[in-house]
Amino acid sequence: MDMSQDVLQSLVENVVRATLEACASNTGYKHVDPSGIIGIKTSQVALEPFEGRSDVLLADVTTLEEAPRMGCGIMELKDGASFEWTLTYDEYDIVLEGTLEIEIDGRIVSAAPGEIIYIPKGSHIHFQTPDHAKYVYTVFPADWQ
Repeated sequence: MDMSQDVLQSLVENVVRATLEACASNTGYKHVDPSGIIGIKTSQVALEPFEGRSDVLLADVTTLEEAPRMGCGIMELKDGASFEWTLTYDEYDIVLEGTLEIEIDGRIVSAAPGEIIYIPKGSHIHFQTPDHAKYVYTVFPADWQ
């Protein structure tokens, strides 16, 4: 069966377009399936300084286009880091490494690897660690700013 030049060119263009779209939605640490399911390899996410600090690092791992209702990222606190924050969203923190402490009203809620902390919207807290903490955060709504 002979394909016309136009049909063949159209087929190649469609394959190239689909490949480029797939590559654009997949990074070294993330795979976005056409269904919308996203797989993230947390150990491969490169973190960047938060607000110019070298002891607090983070990276959002999903975009609003990928996940318009829930946000997700990874944060790392080094060398006993602490910072104050008021949440304008609900947040779950899932500890990967170290010890995460959330101080509120003079009390501390802490979590170790494999443990989860929930922080309700409107909480005025200090994120802190006695030594080191790396955790996944999920926020709702995703567009919290």
